[in-house]
Amino acid sequence: MRILLVCPESPETFWSFKHALRIASKKALIPPLGLLTVAAMLPPQWQKKFVDMGVESLRDKDIEWADYVFISAMQIHKESVYRIITRCKKLGAKIVAGGPLFTSGCEYAHDIDHLVLNEAELTLPAFLKDLAEEHPEYIYTSHQWADLDATPIPSWELVDMKKYACMPIQYSRGCPFCCDFCDVTILFGNRMRTKTTGQFLAEMESLYLRGWRGPVFVVDDNFIGNQEKLKAEVLPAIIDWMEQRNHPFALNTQVSINLCDDEDLMGLMVRAGFNAVFVGIETPDDQSLAECHKSQNRHRNLVASVRKIQSFGLQVQGGFIIGFDSDTPSIFARLTEFIQESGIVTAMVGLLNAPSGTKLYRRLLKEKRLIKMPTGDNTDLSMNFVPRMNYDDLVAGYSRVVSRIYSSKLYYERVTTFLRNYRPGPAGRFRRHFYDVRAFVRSIWFLGIRNKGRIYYWKLLLWSLFRRPQLFPLAVTLAIQGFHFHKTFSKNEGCPS
Repeated sequence: MRILLVCPESPETFWSFKHALRIASKKALIPPLGLLTVAAMLPPQWQKKFVDMGVESLRDKDIEWADYVFISAMQIHKESVYRIITRCKKLGAKIVAGGPLFTSGCEYAHDIDHLVLNEAELTLPAFLKDLAEEHPEYIYTSHQWADLDATPIPSWELVDMKKYACMPIQYSRGCPFCCDFCDVTILFGNRMRTKTTGQFLAEMESLYLRGWRGPVFVVDDNFIGNQEKLKAEVLPAIIDWMEQRNHPFALNTQVSINLCDDEDLMGLMVRAGFNAVFVGIETPDDQSLAECHKSQNRHRNLVASVRKIQSFGLQVQGGFIIGFDSDTPSIFARLTEFIQESGIVTAMVGLLNAPSGTKLYRRLLKEKRLIKMPTGDNTDLSMNFVPRMNYDDLVAGYSRVVSRIYSSKLYYERVTTFLRNYRPGPAGRFRRHFYDVRAFVRSIWFLGIRNKGRIYYWKLLLWSLFRRPQLFPLAVTLAIQGFHFHKTFSKNEGCPS
């Protein structure tokens, strides 16, 4: 068999880091972990080609070469998937598709030859067995949860790592919480399922042996879902591994805000090489938190919680949502103030959407307020339901928030607030590489000369150089990321400089 594995192209979004990657001379932020894991599950004697359309073009001769084209996609890939399917059909290629886009339901599914849905550890073996026996079925699905002991090391040999800024790895699936707008528990359940400590270390070793040195994103939706196992087994083992290899990776992941309640856990994470965590904060309004069942965020001082995590050496990247039924016009100023006060540099603010199958989706369906499927794009001003607040007022307020927080003045103020209180662990001191130096030089041109907000860039660099010189590389990195955020949100409403 000849198998072509295709990762669809994503539009420019908050997390694409398109403009920052241009300065860093990288093609894409991160390769698709799911598709590379599927590649590792295929028979070893099969020939495999991998095309990440965020890095390179998909050629007709690649499609014509393949016996099957494997596509794994999320909602954000929808338009690119349509174009891929159209090309494959025109060239007579057979398509096997999976991933959240198809598992949640997609109107393009009828053009697919075989759907391998849910978790591939459960459904892919059945498809491969039937394919070997020459009677593959149209759809393979499962209502069970996979045992992650069966998950292989991804096929890194298919990837040109030099084109990416970060590498992905996974430890667990699932989340113990039940936020009503989130589809993580729909896709992966509430019970935390984890790989063994040996598995996780083997995957880290596989990246190390292939020469990777730099950022590694642990893609778990809630890395701290099983805190006791992390503290007793996993993190101590990672600490030993990192120390033996002179801290080759800087780790970041996603967690819930209750991380701040466990100082031992935060300390172990920093010693293990973590230097950043993404936290779904959503809103400073307690009534809206109650509405979306975000119980872990309620009845606490969220600014103090963020600052505590950052004081331990973990940069907090925050997710925020506007458009809850409980939101009033005051939310726009309150959210802006919260983001500035907390010193959350990377603040992803999006309009509320209801993914298929979630509690929010079911409620809005019952209320007859749904109007379409969500796009998956956190910057395109779309909502898939009729909000309580007037939509035009909501979009105007949202645009004011992102225009303000990603104006040069407020953004660089946040960076300084963060750096003033940040105390990095080993991951904050990992060795610099040539491309970092090159990115710094290019940042001088893009941010220090051409950009209208260049005075703030130079003020930050001088402040860091004299007040926190050990954090100078991080200051440059955050300045480059800010350039991307500013450009991304400027596409909708001209952000002031």
